[in-house]
Parts: sequence; structure tokens; C-alpha cells
Amino acid sequence: MMRSHTLGAALLCLAAIGPLAPVHAQESEPTDANAPPEAAQLPGDLPINRIQVLGTHNSYSLGTDPRVRAMLDERIPSMHKITASIPAEALEEFRTAHPNDVTIGEALSYRYTSLTDQLERGVRSLEIDLNADPQGGAYADPAAYRILRAQGVSDLAPFDPAPLAEPGLKVLHMPDIDFRSSCPTFHSCLAEMKAWSADNPGHVPIFVMLEAKVQALGILPGSAQVPPFTPATYDQIDRDILDIIGRENVITPDDVRGDHSRLEDAVLAGEWPDLAQARGKFVFLLITATGKNGASDYLIGHPGLRERVAFLDSVPGQDFAAFILNDNAIDRGDQIRDQVAKGYLVRTRADIETWEAKVDDMTRARAAFASGAQIVSTDFIEPGNAYGTPYIVELPGGEPARIAPRPGD
Repeated sequence: MMRSHTLGAALLCLAAIGPLAPVHAQESEPTDANAPPEAAQLPGDLPINRIQVLGTHNSYSLGTDPRVRAMLDERIPSMHKITASIPAEALEEFRTAHPNDVTIGEALSYRYTSLTDQLERGVRSLEIDLNADPQGGAYADPAAYRILRAQGVSDLAPFDPAPLAEPGLKVLHMPDIDFRSSCPTFHSCLAEMKAWSADNPGHVPIFVMLEAKVQALGILPGSAQVPPFTPATYDQIDRDILDIIGRENVITPDDVRGDHSRLEDAVLAGEWPDLAQARGKFVFLLITATGKNGASDYLIGHPGLRERVAFLDSVPGQDFAAFILNDNAIDRGDQIRDQVAKGYLVRTRADIETWEAKVDDMTRARAAFASGAQIVSTDFIEPGNAYGTPYIVELPGGEPARIAPRPGD
């Protein structure tokens, strides 16, 4: 089945068409060690798969320069027109992942402040896109800016290539197109999250979704030759997390598996740690273009995710099934409710490719929260979107976490 949960995957369908100042982390005040934990209304013995939190999508993004978005819209058809190039057997999945007819420029019409600021606002799930760069410098000269500068455009949105020079995983949405990041290296993103966590030790667990960018787009002329994602790249992800966040601060698949032979068996038996055990910790969730069919290189040498740091996007029945990406709560709300009831951890979205903000429609957000999905992600956590509408998404109840609703609640 084609994996089309991201805008990048949608653009891959058009590859045949042919080439078409980082924000510094805000310092937070250290929390009084004797202060009550956040979301103190939640019982300590509540399993973490029974809580619901608000997340952001592509949380590092500083936004795409409007001239870049306009250039893309001149070259690429709107989302529904893309379907003409989709094989019939993949069409339903594509339309579920991309339900609205937006232009590529509209789909990129969001941006965030720092990860620290989002955590201060109560966001407890962040999304980080990871791009391989073992030699360094692979993303330092984006084609979109090169093309626009050749056309005489000089006042482009700030972009500092310096942090991209050293080897290591880089954090950006789409090379050459959407590359402005508040923490351009994985190390800097992890360090920022760890610093905030250390200053706020009673926080509910922070769910960090990692997307391994295993496919290059090559939409624009002169696009970067993107290094491939390899088993060594996945090993680097785990090492970076353990080196910076620390093993003691991460809930891993082995922590949930316990004495069970299969991770899924532990999940179905309700073996997730409780909130008291999980406060101050992180849960890493990995998605790849091949994850759901069980072929991800992240599993090489680690069957069932043994000794791995992150949970992998899955479908029920796989031995490593614990986390499920299921973004369309309108079309698949019943499916999400069933998955949550069985014990899986589910991420869904309150808005997809900015359409809901454009038309100021809370239908998807309400469906997402009501589905019971533990993580509900949005691109709009504060007022002032690109469309001038009042659309904003907040977790009901005003706390950083609540008990996830179940059918009949």
C-alpha cells in the first residue's frame, strides 16, 4: 500500500513532472522541585495510553518564504489534481491522507516559534523530520533560494546554512523547498527538549514523533542529491537520543514488552507504564515510508523492536504493533476508537494541510479529540494564521493532558 500520510509523499507522485535565522530556544524558569506535577488532576496509576495530549505537526518549522510557495503553485497542481497520477489501487489511501483540495503553497502555510515556546504553551507532542547527512552540507544550498536569487529576489526569509555544515541528522521538512528550521540539527532539537524537561521535571510524558525522510523529491531544477537513509542512519537516531536525552528518561519498546515475547501482546495486555512512572520522560514514535508493511530498516537486527529506542508505526497483528499513525479521524474515527480501546497508541490530526484553518472548520478537530486518540496534532496552536481566520486548536479542559475519552464517555 502506498504511504501517503505526508505532503512530501504526495509530491513524490509528481516526480515525473521534472524539476520544478534559526529561532533560538527561549529560556524557561526552573520549576520549584516541590511544586505539584502538571495535570495533577490525573491519577498516578493511569496508564499513559489513557491520556490525551495536544501535539504540533512539523514542530521545528519556521515557515516557507511566500515567494517559494508561489513558485511551487505555479509548477504543481492542487492536491485533488494530483490524483490523476495516482494508481487506482492507491487512490483511496491517498484521498484519506489528503482529503482536501489545497494547493502546495496553502499546505505549507503554517509556522511555529521554538520547541521551548510550544512546550511552554502546553504542547506535549512534537514532530521532528529527520534527514540523513553523514558527510555534512547536503542541505546547505537549497534550490528554491538559488532560483529566486537568480531572479533578483534578495529579501528572502532568513536561512542560516552554517548549522547544516557538520555531519549528522538534519531537521527540515523538504530539502530545497521547505528547509527553515528552529533547530536544524537533531542534536539541537533533542538538547532543547531535554533542557525544558529538566526545568519542568513533573511534566506528563512528551511524545516525539520522528519521521525518517527516506525518499527525496527532486521537484526543482538543481535539487540536492539527498543521502540515502540506511540501517546506520537508524542506529544514529537511537544513539543521539540516548546520548542527549538519556536512557533513564525514555520509555522504550522493551519497557512495555517486559516478559512478553511480542510487543503487541504486552500492548493488548495493558502493559504501558502509568503516569507516575512516566512523568519527566519521553516516548519516541518513528514513521517511515515503509513502516506499516514491516519492512523498515529500523527492524534490521532488532526483531520486534528489541533494544530499539522508538516505537514504529504499525498495523494490528504485527509483532511490534504498539503505535499507529491514523490521521483522518473523520473517515476513520470508528477505527481509531477500536485501536485505542485495544491498547494501541494512536496519533491523529485536528487539521490536514491547513484546510480547516482556511475555512475555519473545527469538525476534524472535534472528531480527533472525540476519537480518543492519545495524540491530536495541529498546525495552529495560537491566533494569527495565514488566512486571517480565528481557527485555533486547544486541548479541551485547559491542561497539558486529560483522560482520553472512550465510547460512552
